[in-house]
Amino acid sequence: MIQKYVYGNPIETGAVVQEVSKSEGSSVLLHLSETDEGLEFSCRMNENDVVYGLGEQVRGINKRGFSYISYAADDPVHTENKHSLYGGHNFLILYRQDGAEQTSFGVFVDDPGKVVFDVGETKRDLLKIRTGKDCVVYVIEGDSLKDLAKQFRALTGQSYIAPKWAFGYQQSRWGYLNKSDVKTVVENHRREGIPLEAVYLDIDYMENYKDFTVDPERFSDFPEFVGEMKEQGIHLVPIIDAGVKIERGYRVYEEGVREHYFCREENGENFVGAVWPGKVHFPDVLNTKARAWFGGKYRWLIEQGIDGFWNDMNEPAIFYSEKNLKKVLHEISSIQDDNLDLNEFFHMQEIVEGLCNHPQDYQSFYHDMDGVTVCHDKVHNLYGFYMTRAAAEAFEEIVPDQRILLFSRSSYIGMHRYGGIWTGDNESWWSHLLLSIHQMPSLNLCGILYTGSDLGGFGSDVTEDLLLRWMAFAVFTPLMRNHAAAGTRMQEAYQFDAVESFRNLVRIRYALLPYLYSEYMKAALSDEMYIRPVSFDYPKDRHTFLVEDQLMVGESIMIAPVYTQNAGGRYVYLPEEMMLVRLRSDRKRTYQVLAGGHHYIDVALDEVVFFVKKNRMLPFAVLGDDVKTTQDVSPDRLVWIGFTDDWAEYTLYDDDGISRRYTPKEEWKMIRLSKGEMEGVSADASIV
Repeated sequence: MIQKYVYGNPIETGAVVQEVSKSEGSSVLLHLSETDEGLEFSCRMNENDVVYGLGEQVRGINKRGFSYISYAADDPVHTENKHSLYGGHNFLILYRQDGAEQTSFGVFVDDPGKVVFDVGETKRDLLKIRTGKDCVVYVIEGDSLKDLAKQFRALTGQSYIAPKWAFGYQQSRWGYLNKSDVKTVVENHRREGIPLEAVYLDIDYMENYKDFTVDPERFSDFPEFVGEMKEQGIHLVPIIDAGVKIERGYRVYEEGVREHYFCREENGENFVGAVWPGKVHFPDVLNTKARAWFGGKYRWLIEQGIDGFWNDMNEPAIFYSEKNLKKVLHEISSIQDDNLDLNEFFHMQEIVEGLCNHPQDYQSFYHDMDGVTVCHDKVHNLYGFYMTRAAAEAFEEIVPDQRILLFSRSSYIGMHRYGGIWTGDNESWWSHLLLSIHQMPSLNLCGILYTGSDLGGFGSDVTEDLLLRWMAFAVFTPLMRNHAAAGTRMQEAYQFDAVESFRNLVRIRYALLPYLYSEYMKAALSDEMYIRPVSFDYPKDRHTFLVEDQLMVGESIMIAPVYTQNAGGRYVYLPEEMMLVRLRSDRKRTYQVLAGGHHYIDVALDEVVFFVKKNRMLPFAVLGDDVKTTQDVSPDRLVWIGFTDDWAEYTLYDDDGISRRYTPKEEWKMIRLSKGEMEGVSADASIV
């Protein structure tokens, strides 16, 4: 059951697609009070209550004990003390385990400005949500965690579906400067027998960092180059940034100025910020005409053969604004001859560092939301959503029956219908591998299924063992992209001594593709979760609510990644009897039945380990020696891995992988096999 409560004059965000009648009064589950700044909703929490959700945030899967601020932030240092990351995902579930009078419920706060979720940080037993004065609050009641999640997904719409090739292994780096660099990456992967699906073009491919341009010297004859790569099975995926460079003669800039398509200051002048190209204007993607104009610009690259994009810097990130830079330079010049003491030096440092993404900048420009002028600060979390919506809506017109890979850095609830996300500029830290594990189910709960982190870490220098462990986890995430920053260690898989281990990990990904793609598609088309906390499948086992580093992936398996430096394995909690599957390559598989409970599992650096639920099975592709792309994974060459004492069933989804003609449910293929027809260990085998 979903109840809708409307306060003030809320902005229509586009987050919700399901019609819900307005409820009178306020929810009995949330106490409402008004403050000078806005509204505050609160609820008492019992000692054992668990809070899930909030999408892309720091800390664990259970969000209790900290405050989270929904206000999209360009901050690459994802440490535990940060309250905001790149998205605004204002949905949580409070799950009550002890039969108290209040039931478990979900809350979605549809407010595109700043929203604060104090999940027991100030007071351990109190959940407080602080919003603006104008918002819509949806309260969802249901029978189970899965039911609450499914109701929310139906409320906000079907998740984005990427082309099948986008589930293959992908390579990126800020610093592939020309065609030769890209060709070298492809050649080395092919030489080492490492499957590869896509190479990304960061800002280096542009002409002077201008959107919808290609440098004519470094990437000459671009359409021919795109075609050459496609002949090798490689998709090129260029970056698109939010800021449009201010430059006379630049067509995109001049059109935007002429047609009034950019965000403006209060006096009507176009707002001037700065990002990669220097001074820029920001397209007013919250305006229907401007959004259609900006989205239409993707056509130029699509007509040159491009079929994938990543939208970046769309919080929007602002290195500095013209006004704020002048103010800071004036203040620094006034003290340049001073003998700065401790406090004065720290003040100078603070004002310089404060140039980037300054709150006053977000309060100083405006959107024309189809005739209604709105300060950006009030709709800040919508910008990345609507930039990605601009592209997706344009694709519907440009290539109406073709799936285009599209994901974004910044997002809001509802953007999941138009594209996926990656989790931003992480670091080559073991803690960020764990953070990625925590973020996946929280993002899935908010509808964002096509997601993954920069495996290996974007910043800092990755080590071989960290990259191996990260890749072993990323085998199961829909987006499996190795991405690194300029100036860091080269971290393509072929750069390391353990190239055979990397090759095997990527081959395991391709062997698991029939299962991973099937489970993703079923989740997307049925409004369910692809990756879930263990407690969602075992809510009667109170131990599962304490598990923060194991995940359910699809209907059949549980994963328990290793995320600790120098670890030779890890402890695992099995909520029931399960079969341990150990993969060193697609040709070497071992199985072992383990009783429910606590176990220590050895996991070598070159292994992928997962657990199959009882009476479940999964398809596993038999790969040839020369597998290069997803096109080389045959649906006709499968073995079935299962664990049963009699027989098991599996519903296999497949399609052409590129069109939007998805297979209807009545045509999904039901496979039923006895224990003698599948590979694995029967349930009546000896149990360890």
